[in-house]
Amino acid sequence: MTRNTDNNSKSLPQVIEGRRSIRKLTDSPKVTKEQIEEIIRLALHAPSAFNMQSGRLVVLLGDQHKQLWSIVTETLRARVPADKFAATEERMHGFSSGAGTVLFFEDQTTVKETQAKSPPSYQMHFEAWSQQGSAILQYAVWLALTDHGLGASLQHYNPIIDEEIKRKWDIPQNWSLVAQMPFGQPNETPGPRTYLPYEQVVKWHS
Repeated sequence: MTRNTDNNSKSLPQVIEGRRSIRKLTDSPKVTKEQIEEIIRLALHAPSAFNMQSGRLVVLLGDQHKQLWSIVTETLRARVPADKFAATEERMHGFSSGAGTVLFFEDQTTVKETQAKSPPSYQMHFEAWSQQGSAILQYAVWLALTDHGLGASLQHYNPIIDEEIKRKWDIPQNWSLVAQMPFGQPNETPGPRTYLPYEQVVKWHS
């Protein structure tokens, strides 16, 4: 899916303002691997501290995507009280009905190697910088999905699914799971979102 270039194309401000958490997804019309690869390649231009590029992505489509959410569902079934599980199962169905999921990892070997090459006064900050870099990458993917008319949300079922995920998809042990982003065609309209007053968030000195 190439980004629209006609007069109806969204501007960057519209994409930023239009990005929302969409938890009910569908794969109709079909989302292709080529469409998602275009999005991922663009998002990989996201910056990272010291340009260490420690982010790693695993993209699951089709049945592989559905298997992920089956794993999450059964993992949660053992932890959520039975009388409250219906809502959890409904949410999992909203994710699994989509087109795919992006799993975001941080390569701890890359983080440690970059850390070791940096000035000693910086080294204590690399864990935080790694997480910040992952967040920027997640946001870049999310914005690109939004720009292509797709819905997504950011989920965090790590660490309870980590080991099974690594076994299932042969993930290196030095990759740490940070987040999961199910995506697809939007199948819901999000409600209004509130924001803190600008003056409470931003301070100016000039």
